[in-house]
Amino acid sequence: GVAAVITMLAIGNGAQQEILEQMKLVGVNNIVVTPILDISDESDSDEKQTNNKFSPGLTMADAEGIKEIIPTVNKVSPHIFLDSYVILNGRRKSVNLEAVTNNFFDLFDYKLQEGKYFNNYQMDHGMPVCIIGSKIKNRFFQSSNPIGKKLKCGNEWLTVMGVLEKRNITSSGAGKVDVGDSNDKIYLPIRTMLLRYKNRALITADKLSGNMIFFDGGSASVSSSSETKSENYNQLDKLIIQVKETEQLTPTTKLLARYLNRRHQGLADFDITVPELLLKQQQKTKDIFNIVLGAIASISLIVGGIGIMNIMLASVMERIREIGTRQAIGATRKDIVVQFLAESTLISIVGGVIGILLGILLSYLVTRFAEIKTVVSVFSVLIAFGVSAAVGILFGYIPAKNASERDPVESLRYE
Repeated sequence: GVAAVITMLAIGNGAQQEILEQMKLVGVNNIVVTPILDISDESDSDEKQTNNKFSPGLTMADAEGIKEIIPTVNKVSPHIFLDSYVILNGRRKSVNLEAVTNNFFDLFDYKLQEGKYFNNYQMDHGMPVCIIGSKIKNRFFQSSNPIGKKLKCGNEWLTVMGVLEKRNITSSGAGKVDVGDSNDKIYLPIRTMLLRYKNRALITADKLSGNMIFFDGGSASVSSSSETKSENYNQLDKLIIQVKETEQLTPTTKLLARYLNRRHQGLADFDITVPELLLKQQQKTKDIFNIVLGAIASISLIVGGIGIMNIMLASVMERIREIGTRQAIGATRKDIVVQFLAESTLISIVGGVIGILLGILLSYLVTRFAEIKTVVSVFSVLIAFGVSAAVGILFGYIPAKNASERDPVESLRYE
């Protein structure tokens, strides 16, 4: 019973700690806006109206407008992602480039192991600079200081300005909240990405509306392609908005939706999520689940107590003559109660200690083989052990009392 309670509570504590880690990953009071590339799942009538509308997609103008217009917004962090490669000393490795502003490092509390963040001049003029994760440093600068060194990312040479501190993050935790591994990324100013790598906002209006112009022998024809409709025309891949207070998350989300809907001409080509609220709802669900797990595990303690009581009742029946002999030579009822109560308490305490060891072992095995995070807390150990000792004393008292109330003469004659 003790082992079951400790293991169940360890699973619950592990789930709670995982939620807290995920909250740190998504930041505090953040709202995430992502573009929707395929909006063709509408009805025919709605689709006709949609074809007459034009949306610029998620752009830097959205980010700047949100910060200026919505008063509850604290910081805005635009993001652009690009799969690229690094060539250094004849080695080529695939890497993930992420274009950000300095707000990104503040929102997610990223600390520098060495170096410095981007300055305003580098941000405004799109200078070829970058900040690398710890894995990138270990991969390309194993025996040298990367600060001031250059990395060839794609066709551009980027100067390393800083190295981020290593962050311990599980793949499962990152996947649940859609957060990549910062240790294995290269960060560059967002204007550097727009000027030197890609800027999807520069494509033509004809391409945005889904009409492609083909030239054949000097004559032009307009064609619509389903592939063009799902093409990513958004300048930004993600937009993270930090709200000043948690209480302002819901109203800010509604105001943000109205603002973006107006800027995007009524096209629902964006998705708004609030990771912290989702995680808190998930936390409530897991809390209920943990209570149920604890209740089920606690039943095993009661079952164990009943087992102790049965053992002690059997012990009383087997030692009736011994009880009679003790009473005949002067033992009081209190002495008999203390004798059998001490035995039941000893059984429960020994069982509790073994249960603690088994619980810790089971928790480790669950983490090792089931890949479920478990955290064994001192509180859960004390609770399980205390309840087991209390159950042992409670259920041991009943047979001890029965033994003390037996008639000495009948006990001596018992065969």
